[in-house]
Amino acid sequence: MKNLLSLIALLGLLAGCRTSGPGRSTAIAYPPAAGFDLTGSDPRAVAVADTVMLRMGGYPAWEKARVFAWSFFGGQYQVWDKYTGDFHWEKDTLVANYNLNSREGKVYSRGQDISATPAGKKVLDRMYPIWINNSYWLLMPFKLKDSGVTLGYKGLGQTQAGAPAHVLQLTFKNVGVTPDNRYEVLVGRKSGLVEEWAYFDKATNTEPAFRSKWGDYQPHGTLLLAADRSRASRAARLDDIAVLDAPPAGVMTSTTPVNRLK
Repeated sequence: MKNLLSLIALLGLLAGCRTSGPGRSTAIAYPPAAGFDLTGSDPRAVAVADTVMLRMGGYPAWEKARVFAWSFFGGQYQVWDKYTGDFHWEKDTLVANYNLNSREGKVYSRGQDISATPAGKKVLDRMYPIWINNSYWLLMPFKLKDSGVTLGYKGLGQTQAGAPAHVLQLTFKNVGVTPDNRYEVLVGRKSGLVEEWAYFDKATNTEPAFRSKWGDYQPHGTLLLAADRSRASRAARLDDIAVLDAPPAGVMTSTTPVNRLK
């Protein structure tokens, strides 16, 4: 009975999601990452996650996408090569070139190598957590079935703007740098896209630390990405978003800030 209900839910949620082009895919679902808590996850939530992946371009397009560039609320600019793990990060006069696999890199201030200084070492120690945080703000909808994630389904609800939405719950087991977090992710019933999320710094908290929208979706290559993260109290955006097939020459090793990628 559980499998039958899961199939019915999946077919219903995916109806009308088969056209091709940016923001659409002919694929039906995407495989969970190794370590995703499939047994503990609600089949309805898994079906919604599959719909989100479809709406944002589909699993093959996500797998193929290699280089992501974006500004994080105006203060940081970064370029991530998903294939190699190279991560170029900038803030003001600081530049870091870091590899997420080896956890090694270099830091520069005004073009001068400061990696061996206390300030440089502090920046390098922060690179992996910065990447986790900043990339999650950009790409969370593609990571609903990541390793360590349990997906719950809290029923139907509404965004702060009053739009009907499926409410998913994300909890984590032994993954990331803040495994005690919890998220509620609101997926529009009409759009099939994440339209809002609520962040709880402790999974046991009943009130979120904040809520913000996911809006202003635009095509970037074959993916659909959202730039607007505004809250009720203030506007907030991820700008300079770009998705490329390969990093331009010299970007990932530049010791000074680079031009925004297009």
